[in-house]
Amino acid sequence: MGRAFEFRKERKFKRWGNMAKVFTRLGKEITMAAKSGGTDPDNNPRLRALISSARAENMPKENVERAIKRAVEKDHSDYKEVVYEGYGPHGIAFLVETATDNTTRTVANVRSYFNKLNGSLGTSGSVEFMFEKKCVFKIKDTGIDIEELELELIDFGAEEVFPDEDTVMIYGAFESYGSIQKFIEEKGYELISGTFERIPTVELKKLNDEQKIEIEKLIERFENDDDVQNVYHTMAN
Repeated sequence: MGRAFEFRKERKFKRWGNMAKVFTRLGKEITMAAKSGGTDPDNNPRLRALISSARAENMPKENVERAIKRAVEKDHSDYKEVVYEGYGPHGIAFLVETATDNTTRTVANVRSYFNKLNGSLGTSGSVEFMFEKKCVFKIKDTGIDIEELELELIDFGAEEVFPDEDTVMIYGAFESYGSIQKFIEEKGYELISGTFERIPTVELKKLNDEQKIEIEKLIERFENDDDVQNVYHTMAN
């Protein structure tokens, strides 16, 4: 198995613990996708994939429709995607993806979380080179031949294909999102979700239990912030 598989094993800890947080995160992504690619899912592959993700998370249909509607409402503030970089305690690098309608508020909050927990907010590019952005798809495993699927998908930009419980995970180059999604849909596979992840390109740093608790406190601060979409770091779990 490759780096994405190992990364996924490392990330088997609690994330997005409550349903309201999941819905808030997905709602923002749906709004931004509809804003950039149009509100018709048939003509917007990214929006289609996000609607599948929302369905998998049991997000109510009216929440999805409301998020799409926000994309065309004139009095609704636009969300802006902003990535913040920095270091937590013990030299652990952090990359924090946000979706915000107020960057002044968001950067102030992110900086305060770092400062209060013995970290520091860095400049753009200070840690991003340690992570590689990948597209990630999850499809339902209906007795799929993984090796055959991987061979087919290589031509569409897939890099790793592996089983995960009752699903199949597909990791590919960031720019291959559209071609991989098109392949999945044309072949009739059941798409559960399609998203992006940052995979660390450096060796994850091992900490003792006491040090891990410090890092987990910082992760929790970030993930409890409504502006934060995803948190990535270089700590080994």
